[in-house]
Amino acid sequence: GGKDRRSGLILTIPLCLEQTSMDELSVTLDYLLSIPSEKCKARGFTVIVDGRKSQWNVVKTVVLMLQNVVPAEVSLVCVVKPDEFWDKKVTHFCFWKEKDRLGFEVILVSANKLTRYIEPCQLTEDFGGTLAYDHMDWLNKRLVFEKFTKESTSLLDELALINNGSDKGAQQERERSIDLNFLPSVDPEMVLQTGHELLSELQQRRFNGSDGGVSWSPMDDELLAQPQVMKLLDSLREQYTRYQEVCRQRSKRTQLEEIQQKVMQVVNWLEGPGSEQLRTQWGIGDSIRASQALQQKHEEIESQHSEWFAVYVELNQQIAALLNAGDEEDLVELKALQQQLSDVCYRQASQLEFRQNLLQAALEFHSVAQDLSQQLDGLLGMLCVDVAPADGASIQQTLKLLEEKLKSVDLGLQGLREKGQSLLDQISNQASWAYGKDVTIENKENVDHIQGVMEDMQLRKQRCEDMVDVRRLKMLQMVQLFKCEEDAAQAVEWLSELLDALLKTHIRLGDDAQETKVLLEKHRKFVDVAQSTYDYGRQLLQATVVLCQSLRCTSRSSGDTLPRLNRVWKQFTITSEERVHRLETAVAFHSSAEKILQECPEQPEAFNEMEQFDEIEAVGKSLLDRLTVPVVYPDGSEQYFGSPSDMASAAEHIREKMKLVSLKKQQLRQPEDATPES
Repeated sequence: GGKDRRSGLILTIPLCLEQTSMDELSVTLDYLLSIPSEKCKARGFTVIVDGRKSQWNVVKTVVLMLQNVVPAEVSLVCVVKPDEFWDKKVTHFCFWKEKDRLGFEVILVSANKLTRYIEPCQLTEDFGGTLAYDHMDWLNKRLVFEKFTKESTSLLDELALINNGSDKGAQQERERSIDLNFLPSVDPEMVLQTGHELLSELQQRRFNGSDGGVSWSPMDDELLAQPQVMKLLDSLREQYTRYQEVCRQRSKRTQLEEIQQKVMQVVNWLEGPGSEQLRTQWGIGDSIRASQALQQKHEEIESQHSEWFAVYVELNQQIAALLNAGDEEDLVELKALQQQLSDVCYRQASQLEFRQNLLQAALEFHSVAQDLSQQLDGLLGMLCVDVAPADGASIQQTLKLLEEKLKSVDLGLQGLREKGQSLLDQISNQASWAYGKDVTIENKENVDHIQGVMEDMQLRKQRCEDMVDVRRLKMLQMVQLFKCEEDAAQAVEWLSELLDALLKTHIRLGDDAQETKVLLEKHRKFVDVAQSTYDYGRQLLQATVVLCQSLRCTSRSSGDTLPRLNRVWKQFTITSEERVHRLETAVAFHSSAEKILQECPEQPEAFNEMEQFDEIEAVGKSLLDRLTVPVVYPDGSEQYFGSPSDMASAAEHIREKMKLVSLKKQQLRQPEDATPES
């Protein structure tokens, strides 16, 4: 790729330590010199003989050989000497001695001084230059170019022979003789692709193998190859286009004959064996399995038809292509073939689709019928099992599930009717595809089967509905029974809470008579609430007895609820009576004490009522003693009102009032004691 200062091409001959074959070197030089154009050769060559790794005798032989290979083209030979130089006198004498006979100048130079004669940009890195060069890349492109040239030239000859032979005449004998070599030896598309890739490669501005992105200018041999490749490509495209047209015409003629034969094959099979297969298939089956078996059989029939339909599609495409590019005399025949083929195929496809839809509808009908039958079996099984729920919520859940199942059955029966009516409608249209065959008997069997299935499901559903009504009434009564038992148990809990509140919070006895009377009135209202709760629980337990008799079963919890209710009520009654007694005693105590404390000491009758003080003290002591006594129930258990601190507080208040009464008593006695002394 490099050039000397006279624009002549540079030829580099690298020599190595191994023995160099002069014959091979001569052949190589002949080949390389055949690449450039005559115009490039006229500018002469500069030859660089790299002898740094060789001996002087070899170098001398190569230089002398250049005289025989390229005597007129060589203008300068630069022999690159090694570091350890040969005998200077010998080499100098030999070069000058042979100069006139060689016809070109020979210069012995070291690698680092080669730039005196050639520009660095035209030298490769081996000689200290900057010219980017990849020998393997250049070699690969040359091989591709030569292969393309050889293949394209051969292909052009073959295509020309085929095209010219087809143009000479259309006689049958000529066509048969050309058939033997009708196909080229190589694929024209592949050759064209190779040529385009080669041309693109030659037009690139850099080596593929260069590093660092260094720019590279194409060599003259490559510039020379570009027009050759383009010329070959143009010729190939022209001959290949003609070849394609020849093939198209021959293919069209052959296609027409093949199409006529294939069309008759398709029509004969569809109107013969294909139609006979459909005539024998009219049943819908009496179950899912039977319908699936019929569907499988129909799929086998469809599979056989699909092979012929595929042929029909292919033929239709071929006919359409011929109609678009056919001659006038072929149009009528092609259209007639196309119409005949389309009519037969569409009619057969419609029959297959109708049969497939009918079988699918039958399968859906039997599937819905089977699902409905399973739902009815499940509902009947649920109704045949006796109800033994644990509580009211369980009954409600069971009742809800029962209603959902019944609703699902209703929807299933409605869906069955819709599927059945749709299937009956399709069966009624089946006769139009019968090819004249009477299918009344087959259709009647199918219709009777469908109507029988729907009637049977309707009867089974009605029986289940009647049983559901009975079960619903029983379950509602059970819900009411559990509700009464739960409410009765709740009444016992409420009464227990009232008893607990009475013992823990109803503690105060009042600070005076008025407050104590208010507490007594509140207590009576509190007792009324407890009485209502007790009566409510008794009524609920009586209702459970009635419901158990109606359901003919034993109550789950009323047996222990009634004793619990009576026991809690008895405890409440005893506790309430004790509370009433304490409040009444407190009222008497506060009333008497307040009366004494409010009387004036000047009243003479006060001195005559000393016995009242004793009575008040007795009542107070009785009340204090009562506060320390627990409430004793019939079962022997005991309960105190409030905590000990609460009782101590109430007792302390009574004691304080008793102290006031005692102090009052002493005040009244002092005048009596003073009268005798005076």
